[in-house]
Amino acid sequence: MDLIGLLKSQFLCHLVFCYVFIASGLIVNAIQLCTLVLWPIDKQLFRKINGRLCYCVSSQLVMLLEWWSGTECTIYTDPRSSPHYGKENAIVVLNHKFEIDFLCGWSLAERLGILGNSKVLAKKELAYVPIIGWMWYFVEMIFCTRNWEKDRQTVAKSLLHLRDYPENYLFLIHCEGTRFTEKKHQISMQVAQAKGLPSLKHHLLPRTKGFAITVKCLRDVVPAVYDCTLNFRNNENPTLLGVLNGKKYHADCYVRRIPMEDIPEDEDKCSAWLHKLYQEKDAFQEEYYRTGVFPETPWVPPRRPWALVNWLFWASLLLYPFFQFLVSMVSSGSSVTLASLVLIFCMASMGVRWMIGVTEIDKGSAYGNIDNKQKQTD
Repeated sequence: MDLIGLLKSQFLCHLVFCYVFIASGLIVNAIQLCTLVLWPIDKQLFRKINGRLCYCVSSQLVMLLEWWSGTECTIYTDPRSSPHYGKENAIVVLNHKFEIDFLCGWSLAERLGILGNSKVLAKKELAYVPIIGWMWYFVEMIFCTRNWEKDRQTVAKSLLHLRDYPENYLFLIHCEGTRFTEKKHQISMQVAQAKGLPSLKHHLLPRTKGFAITVKCLRDVVPAVYDCTLNFRNNENPTLLGVLNGKKYHADCYVRRIPMEDIPEDEDKCSAWLHKLYQEKDAFQEEYYRTGVFPETPWVPPRRPWALVNWLFWASLLLYPFFQFLVSMVSSGSSVTLASLVLIFCMASMGVRWMIGVTEIDKGSAYGNIDNKQKQTD
């Protein structure tokens, strides 16, 4: 391991990233709370301000991926489609197999210049998570309970609010509902067999109702669906801990722009269309494992400097008082003070490990458990 690689793996560096993220995130949350007074006065101004505040937080994770880790992502797409990217609203359908697939999606949004306004269909529990969850609440993320009878009205109402959103956005949906594991895949294919649907080798059976209601509510204001199929070279198994340690990965993503008029309006036909889409995605993945490349022309959108500039701004603002505090505690010489400092570091270490742990694949949802199996009726 070289000197830079050794430096990137040190806990002190991770502590700095964690501190800047948490401190800046809480500041952003407080500012977002203050912007609520704008909602009844000028809703569109409220949305624009919160989109930029959201960027202050989410771009820090993109900075870790692109600048700290140096991970590269090559887009394979039709050259006739690339001029549309970043210039229009779009629904993004992304496979959900890797711990950092959401980061790759954010990296794409950052390079297209629309990261701050990106949306996602997320589980409701995330709305209560400090920093990320609170931030998402102010940028009108769509939260669901994964109980369709409860979600139908609330999700549709939230989606309809996005019809007059003032700036371009990507709306990300993981139609599989949870990350791919062999256990979940086995259960998912049993459900597919019971429904008379073709088996998938590299994906879980998509949950179609969330996609169908999204298309229905955003039709006419979202001109296209971006079908994104992600994989990593050389059978890499990327993790958030690896990114934090500065490990470089090489991602390939096949992006197809599908005009909204090609997607059926009828809910049953839309569901059938989505199942066919996942059969095609499965074939693309199979071809990638065989050849190492996706179809179409490779394209690498240029890396923008603003994620790094944003992190440097927050670091310069927050690190001086942080290190001043550490020096004062160490120089005090008090055993109680030093013990408190050790306790703070231990708690910080546990916090970092917890935030990384919640992203691990084997700590995902309960999809595939015996009790949950009965609920996969879509």
